[in-house]
Amino acid sequence: MTQTLPTPLNPLKIGTRGSPLALAQAEETRERLARAFELPLEAFTIVVIKTTGDRIIDRPLKEIGGKGLFTREIEAELLSGGIDIAVHSMKDMPTIQPDGLVLDTYLPREDVRDAFISPNARGLADLPEGTVVGTSSLRRRAQLKLRRPDLEVVEFRGNLQTRLMKLEQGVAAATFLAMAGLNRLRMMDDVPATAIDAETMLPAVAQGAIGIERRIDDSRVAEMLEAVHDATTGQRLAAERAFLLELDGSCETPIAGLAMLEGGTLHLRGEVLRPDGSEALDDATSCPVEDGAQAGHDMARRLLERAGAGFFDWRG
Repeated sequence: MTQTLPTPLNPLKIGTRGSPLALAQAEETRERLARAFELPLEAFTIVVIKTTGDRIIDRPLKEIGGKGLFTREIEAELLSGGIDIAVHSMKDMPTIQPDGLVLDTYLPREDVRDAFISPNARGLADLPEGTVVGTSSLRRRAQLKLRRPDLEVVEFRGNLQTRLMKLEQGVAAATFLAMAGLNRLRMMDDVPATAIDAETMLPAVAQGAIGIERRIDDSRVAEMLEAVHDATTGQRLAAERAFLLELDGSCETPIAGLAMLEGGTLHLRGEVLRPDGSEALDDATSCPVEDGAQAGHDMARRLLERAGAGFFDWRG
């Protein structure tokens, strides 16, 4: 490191949302940076920024603006210099960053799977016909309706703790969470969770990954972030996010995707669904790791061709 390192008197500012999971992710970032440069934790400070997505929790994301609702205020603070880096859940991130910002650092990826959460059932097969299931995810809603069209699905927004509280209050008999969030909050022993194999329920693109965003012209921060970047996660996300970008992955489109590495080979699976779960299209491909992004674009184009006229008519 040739440039000046942060100190407790002049700390590097880490921007994040204020949910318990977001704070845990920011804390992990802080600890990794401190360890990498043998600095005290006080050389890094966490700045909580409230986003529109955090303030409005009584309506579906697609009605109030999509994924950017969890990033706009944080990115504005990053661009203004109020913070030095921003820590994000990658599954919440739009595929294109604002001018002046870059997202090219990823921490080691956590468990990618979804978790089925219910105090009285171990999986979808255990739920009686007509059972109410809560989720705020269009992807999970569509995948659920595809597999169990007899179930009633209700909107279930809020952070992890809020959704667990709604479950306890009987708003729904079951819901879904990301295994990564439960693990990062060390809640696996406190929640009635059953992991769902990715072969059964393909996760969201970039699920389980933490991304660190910075100003594109901040060479000091860029050099520091190189020390904590996980190249394997970056290779996997390059393919997944290229797939998402080609499909125009907004919060209006139920899309799932997962890349896995096996030696120098990348295996990519993808799925796009109608929101009501009446139809799903999927594909899989393998390629050399360095061709992952192109493979993601190509697979998305194949699915768009297969979808044909009418598949996306609901988008208006």
